[in-house]
Amino acid sequence: MNLLQDTLRPAFSVFMLLTAITGIAYPLAVTGIAQGAFPAAANGSLVVVDGKAVGSSLISQAFSAPKYFWSRPSATGPMPNNAGASSGSNLGTNNPALIDAVTSRIAALRAADPGNTAAVPIDLVTASGSGLDPEISLAAAAYQAPRVARSRGMDPATVQSLIEHHAVRPWLGVVGEPRVNVLALNLALDAVRVAP
Repeated sequence: MNLLQDTLRPAFSVFMLLTAITGIAYPLAVTGIAQGAFPAAANGSLVVVDGKAVGSSLISQAFSAPKYFWSRPSATGPMPNNAGASSGSNLGTNNPALIDAVTSRIAALRAADPGNTAAVPIDLVTASGSGLDPEISLAAAAYQAPRVARSRGMDPATVQSLIEHHAVRPWLGVVGEPRVNVLALNLALDAVRVAP
């Protein structure tokens, strides 16, 4: 009996101590540091317009109207851009399901903009590793620019200048690819007043 009590008491004490450290103290410390040093990121990098959260700069949104730039396809299910189900498609390049998906996505892009004969950028027809990529390449934005300009009655040069203005360049000029956040670009488009 004494042996059992001598064994359980230290084990229970260590369990309670580690629970307090790893379950309470550590999360509170990390949360406090994040809120102090990076409050926007710690709160989801929310994009707020007129006092209302319209999305996150870190999670893709599905845009389907021709007047908007479209994000990369989402691999999340059962609904697209579901942050709770982040995952890649895990389909290999020779997988018939991927080939069929890419073929149908190319057809949908061509149908949405029949006069556009440019090559379709790969990021408009393949999902990202997370399935939630909020950015597209500058090539993908340039491919969509004529459709967006035509749908909004805007000068194509104005749309192209918005793309350039919102472009994110590689870090230190070498890390990453030039890209643009789709939500930021679409919000900038909505802010432009087009003369009647």
